Amino acid sequence: MSTREVPGSGSLWRGLALVSLAGVIWGTIGPGAQVLHDRSGLGSLTVTAYRAVAAVAVLALVVGLSGRLGTVRAAARREWRRVVLVGTLTAAFQATFFVAVVLAGVSIVTVVCLGFAPVLLLALDSVRERRLPRGGRAASVVVAVVGLLLVTFAGGAAENASRPVLGVLLALASGAAYALSADVAAPLSQDLDTLSITAATVGVAALVLVPLGLVVTAVRGDPFTTPDPTSWLLIAYLGVFTLAVAYALLFTGLRTTPSGAAVIATLLEPVTAVLLAVVLLGEHLTVAGVVGSLLIVLAIAGIGRASEPPTPQ
Repeated sequence: MSTREVPGSGSLWRGLALVSLAGVIWGTIGPGAQVLHDRSGLGSLTVTAYRAVAAVAVLALVVGLSGRLGTVRAAARREWRRVVLVGTLTAAFQATFFVAVVLAGVSIVTVVCLGFAPVLLLALDSVRERRLPRGGRAASVVVAVVGLLLVTFAGGAAENASRPVLGVLLALASGAAYALSADVAAPLSQDLDTLSITAATVGVAALVLVPLGLVVTAVRGDPFTTPDPTSWLLIAYLGVFTLAVAYALLFTGLRTTPSGAAVIATLLEPVTAVLLAVVLLGEHLTVAGVVGSLLIVLAIAGIGRASEPPTPQ
């Protein structure tokens, strides 16, 4: 069944709100992963594999209880090429991001990855339209990247980077994978319902992330399990909410929001992470952090006004 609609400005703002909420949920990954690392000792890719398992489990439960298995299977079969591409790009985004953080540090990787994504989409749209970016959209991207720089480096703490050059290259790859996954998912989200696209693409991502995480864990000799029950609860949260729920929100928002605008809206992720670090981890919010957060919110509002709802294809 088609989910196409003719969106208006109201639906565009609703779509931006949903994508922004996904960004807020993603903002809990950093603090949650930090607590998880301190308590469990599990490696990043090990946690990523378990997150994927938790996400697939809850999505399978929802599909089964709703009696939608046949619908999801048919939808995934009909659009299998784009489903596989979005799922693979999603897995690539997450895996390269976590490895880049280990090599170059979370601050620089966050800036390079999340800053490169909207710039890349702006360039792709310009190539498609065969004209320079519109002033309003370009200005919003610039404001968003400046805000991202201020928020990410607000703490001013230096980080140890074992291999910064390789880390930055992987961060660029991660940002490209994120941008392209949103770009491919935008038309796909107009053809498939939210449950179908989320279950199918997260399932493909899990098929990549789970073997990768377990193989890397075995090769490195890292532990596969932890005796700490709180760590397993955190892993369940990170899988259910930051994968299944957040991507469902993203895909729903992409029905009426251009991919470039959606990527900027998800920059609420570092804003949320900074606020949680202040509230839960005792860190201090600097003036730069406040200004950067306000700039990101301003950029989201600006891109909403400068964008037009995507035309159903």
